[in-house]
Amino acid sequence: MADIKAEYLACPIRQVVSRFGDKWSMLVLFLLDRSDTGIMRFNEIRRFMTDCSQKMLSQTLKNLEHNHLVHREVYPEVPPRVEYSLTDTGKSLMPALTALIAWGKEHFNEVVTD
Repeated sequence: MADIKAEYLACPIRQVVSRFGDKWSMLVLFLLDRSDTGIMRFNEIRRFMTDCSQKMLSQTLKNLEHNHLVHREVYPEVPPRVEYSLTDTGKSLMPALTALIAWGKEHFNEVVTD
């Protein structure tokens, strides 16, 4: 890590995108944004992400919570109920993510090749 140049560490693109640019995070953010209530439980999210393991989804949600994009609410019930929603920061990201999705749909055939 000591060999990494300071300008790379200070680069906003690297630092910001590395927080949610992985395979699953943007999908989770999109699902939370598009849900009717803006709130989803773990298994609701998982139903839409059948190719994502339970462990990976759990790690993704923890990462998004750690980076202040997702809020995790635990209710003191038996069994405990846990709900996820976008934070204000997460909501502010959605116009950019929506634009990226629109771009991806428009240029899908040009970009995605075998």
